[in-house]
Amino acid sequence: KVRVIAKGIRKTTSRKKGALELFSYVRFFAAIGRNMDIVTEVEIKNSFNSWREDLTKVATAYHLVEIVNRLTAEKQENREVFEELVEALERLGKLDYSAIHPFVQTFKVHILEELGFIERGLPIPGNLDAYIEHLINGKLRTKKFLELTK
Repeated sequence: KVRVIAKGIRKTTSRKKGALELFSYVRFFAAIGRNMDIVTEVEIKNSFNSWREDLTKVATAYHLVEIVNRLTAEKQENREVFEELVEALERLGKLDYSAIHPFVQTFKVHILEELGFIERGLPIPGNLDAYIEHLINGKLRTKKFLELTK
């Protein structure tokens, strides 16, 4: 997980503008900055266009990303969690609405297992949201998004 800044992205002539949309899976190059590294080049790997116009699926994506963001530390690589997130965002476009809730629950279990918060094969905590909120010592803000789209 890294934090970078993309200077000049709001300019209408910026080549990075379309590539750095929210939820885009990109490969980027960055120059080392004093406080934050600066994005210099961007290549889109997947923009997830199949669900960008669907409010329920966008709300789901926000929720998945918040879970990963809040449970992982900065400047620590965790390829398995990243790949799980990318795969989930790819699968999201193919899901029926009835499959979203079980899909999100399965995602949470996989992330918690991958990060070592629950052991594979052992019983899963009853309320995953409450367990995650306990771990992050705060509320999941995007949980409300999913409730509004039911």
